[in-house]
Amino acid sequence: MKIKQYVTLAMKPSIVKRGVTFSIVVGTILIAINHGDTIINGTLTQKHIYKMLLTYSVPYIVSSLSSIQAISNQKEQSNQ
Repeated sequence: MKIKQYVTLAMKPSIVKRGVTFSIVVGTILIAINHGDTIINGTLTQKHIYKMLLTYSVPYIVSSLSSIQAISNQKEQSNQ
């Protein structure tokens, strides 16, 4: 699959919605596990906030890529 096709699929509302949902749920759990003590102690720094934002991006990317791959595989199987 070409990059243009990946980008087109990645922008589909259903994939974006699924990615955002997974990002919020999984990202929040990971932040609670990894930064919970810092949040509770009130010792957050700019560095922690940056890491927290990155934490939300990982589940979004994983969800989006797996959705794109599943759609791609399904299309390939239907063409055979």
